[in-house]
Amino acid sequence: MITPNIDLHSHSTISDGLLTPSELVSYASEREVQVLALTDHDDIAGLEEARIMAQKLNIIFINGVEISVTWRKRTLHIIGLNFDESNKNLINGLKNIRIGREKRAEGMADSLGMASIFNALEGAKKFTKHGAIGRIHFAHFLVSQGHAKDIKHVFKKFLTPGKPGYVDHEWASLEDAVTWISEAGGDAVIAHPGRYDMGRKLYPSLLADFKDFGGAGIEVMSGSQDPSQSNYFAELAEEYNLFASCGSDFHGPGISHRAIGFVRELPKQCKPIWSKWPNVINDIH
Repeated sequence: MITPNIDLHSHSTISDGLLTPSELVSYASEREVQVLALTDHDDIAGLEEARIMAQKLNIIFINGVEISVTWRKRTLHIIGLNFDESNKNLINGLKNIRIGREKRAEGMADSLGMASIFNALEGAKKFTKHGAIGRIHFAHFLVSQGHAKDIKHVFKKFLTPGKPGYVDHEWASLEDAVTWISEAGGDAVIAHPGRYDMGRKLYPSLLADFKDFGGAGIEVMSGSQDPSQSNYFAELAEEYNLFASCGSDFHGPGISHRAIGFVRELPKQCKPIWSKWPNVINDIH
């Protein structure tokens, strides 16, 4: 199935991307992206800026967000697409997650302090630019202080279970995240499922729960999972009657696994998530 140049997973400086929302849209335009969703982590503050730039550059813009979720003691990410950004339950839910992020950050700084790495919270916040703080901001701080040679080694040495700087955290429930998105008129999508390493027994359980809660789709093609996994997730999408989504998970030039707008083809059995959106279908054909 030939796929238009659609990217439904990208990040700006509102969360952990390198480009501002307007810069991100401009970059997507240079890459000839036709349809773009901005999906910052637990934050929708960049949507208006991105939408204004998209209108100027004749890009179809889709409201998006990437919500942090805890399911069976595992951290997952759920993408929300094409929702009403003024929905109060969604706004309040995301606000509470960001408050939780701040508390986790304080715990991470305390943990690093016990390893004689001081002022980590203040240092990490210098890398946040705008929005919610996350592990990547601590990683940048640790690299800048010479505690690891690059981001990859930071996560091996710190910030993962059993290492200094790691703090276990309970995010939103899967049911809550899907409900917020659905009640805001949007579609919930499981982000980069290949990153979760659940094995072939747990994936069906996740999809069954997700479907029961009202989930709509799964990222069959993702810039942050192995392309060889696409057929497996396409089969699962077909089995559970879920729509297929695609996105680069783009964070900025030079730091992302795939360029923005990298997808050109979905597996033939897929039902694209945008086939639910008549306005998008009409505009890209």
